[in-house]
Amino acid sequence: MADIYLISDYGKLYKFNRVFHFLYPDGTVSKFFPHNTERIFIIGNIEITPEALKLLMYHKIEVVFLHKNGLFNGKLVFDDSKNVLLRKKQYDKLNNQEFVLQWCKNIIKGKILNQLVFAHRIKRKHKNVLQLQQNTDTLKQIAEKLDQATNINELRGYEGAASRTYFSSLRYGIIPHWAEFKGRSMNPPKDNVNAVLSFTYTLLNHLIESYILAQGMDTYVGYLHTVEYGRKSLIFDLMEEFRSPLCDTLTVALFNLGIVNPLDFQQIDFSSNNDEYPLEPIDEQEDTISTRKGVLLSKDGLKKVIEKFEEKLEETYYYVPLQKQLSYRKIIARQVEHCRRVINDEEKQYRPFEVK
Repeated sequence: MADIYLISDYGKLYKFNRVFHFLYPDGTVSKFFPHNTERIFIIGNIEITPEALKLLMYHKIEVVFLHKNGLFNGKLVFDDSKNVLLRKKQYDKLNNQEFVLQWCKNIIKGKILNQLVFAHRIKRKHKNVLQLQQNTDTLKQIAEKLDQATNINELRGYEGAASRTYFSSLRYGIIPHWAEFKGRSMNPPKDNVNAVLSFTYTLLNHLIESYILAQGMDTYVGYLHTVEYGRKSLIFDLMEEFRSPLCDTLTVALFNLGIVNPLDFQQIDFSSNNDEYPLEPIDEQEDTISTRKGVLLSKDGLKKVIEKFEEKLEETYYYVPLQKQLSYRKIIARQVEHCRRVINDEEKQYRPFEVK
């Protein structure tokens, strides 16, 4: 089953002989079969004919609509989960302080340890940079302090300190002189590296969401990211362990291998009256920047990042719980299944995926 990405300003999705056809503005047509399609991502102004919509509904193919700046517009989903007892357990655990504290410790520790692995890789290539050694030492020290934390606010403080330290190392890993990265920024991204980071995080977000829904859980009920109106907290909880090994490493490779170039980015003025590029809140625990100018991927840049993101998902890694090689895509699915078993009291603690 494949994810299909349709990127166009004025394309048209239609049905012919029970097969999806996509007509690009230049007249070219691509085809894909419903039974091989798991979900469709639509980026840009694309028309869906009534017959194509019926075919989507018949095969229950999830459709995600993203704005050109990577923000979520909406989606077509089918069949809400019938597992009300599982969701009740999910809600009940919000009041279990012991469970929530241990969940947060495990999630944050997994995230920091994965950051530490990548920071070590960067340090080995820049042995003369003292700051990189200091950063890896700091990340290790923070990870060791987590078990002694007594409340969630303390844990979030450690997480924030680790992220600042980690991103100060990440910039040393990017080789091209034209690649800009002065620290994590979003809403909008201030530079080209952040543009790629934010977009890969968006792709990861929607992939994890689909697996959560398939397991019958509520995406809005998480434990590390606070429960707030409109925030899909569980998605952000389960993203943390994959940000560094999947998205961050991919971002650095895209620049260092010359896959993206300066022409794949565009500077945008996000003024209050710019309807083409609206800004909306993003549910990450990062500061929203005050400037109204930002950098986004161009249409060609989006295509390159999507192609390499899909390839990255098919890379294999040794998955300790099953003691065998699995693709990143299957590892993510397995981790969401593990989450469901923990919430359903089939397993005691959530154990995040860790790279070595």
